Formats: sequence, structure tokens, C-alpha cells
Amino acid sequence: MSELEARLRRIEDRQEIHDLVLRYGFLVDDKEVDAVAELFAPDARLATRRGSVKGEGRAAIRAYFTERLALLGPTNHVTHGTIVTFGDDPDLAAGLVGSHAEVWVNGHPMLAALRYDDTYRRIDGRWHFQERIQGYMYYVDVREYPALVGETLRVRAAGVPPQPADWPERDL
Repeated sequence: MSELEARLRRIEDRQEIHDLVLRYGFLVDDKEVDAVAELFAPDARLATRRGSVKGEGRAAIRAYFTERLALLGPTNHVTHGTIVTFGDDPDLAAGLVGSHAEVWVNGHPMLAALRYDDTYRRIDGRWHFQERIQGYMYYVDVREYPALVGETLRVRAAGVPPQPADWPERDL
């Protein structure tokens, strides 16, 4: 492969990964569980920065989304940007994704600022999530946002005791 071909390949790879990240948000919002699961590699892992594992393997990830999305009303996931880095393996890449989500859960309008630490793997010519790690700057009831966004315990997912944010405090 020539240098020009290799550079073009990286540009195409980067665009396909950006599309993968955007597709995830749209499919979650549309509650297309099977399509969301297909975005993940067969042996993928979905977890949080706090260490909880939401699913290991595509079937477990599908089961997680089936259960989780059944509890939610309308959602709106917005991706702000993705930084993609490549190493020596042409079929692996890493990403950092910034996003927000508006979620209706248990009768409450919730707002979340999220980061995803991703690993992507190309399988049969298509990029998939190999690992997706979620972290939160906040996850609060929209009506409480002004009072809570400056607090340390600003991750307040429904039914979970208030917890510290994953960043920036945990990153210091």
C-alpha cells in the first residue's frame, strides 16, 4: 500500500468510526435494540468508569439495552465530538467521545453530560465498539440542574444514591 493509499485509508477509517459513534446515539434514541447490539463486536464490553459492567459480549449488551430502554421514555443523545487515535494495528483504534443526553425516566426529565472512552475494532471490513466505557460529569433532574451542576455529588440517576462525578474530580 502506498503512503497516499494508507493516508486515505486512515481518513476513511476515521469517518466510519465517527459514523459508528453517531449511529449509536440515533439507534438508542429510536430504541432499536438489535441494531444497537450489532454496533458492538461479538466479544465487546460495555461498562462505566465506576467499574460496573453493563454487558460482556453482544448478547449481554443486547439484554442490557432491552431492559434499560424499556424503562425510558423519550431520549435524545447528542454527540459533540470524537477524538480518534490509531496505533500499530490497522484494525484497532481508540476514541474519546463527548456527549449529552436528555432522558425521560421514572417521570423525571433528566440531563446528562457523558464521556465515552472507546476502543474500536474492525471486523470483516466494518468498525465496531470493542469496549465502551461511560463516564458522567453530571446526571441530574433538569429542574435541579442549576443547583446541582456545581456540586460534587451530581450523578443522580433515578433510584441510585447521589454519587460524585467521574470528571473532573475523579481525574484530579
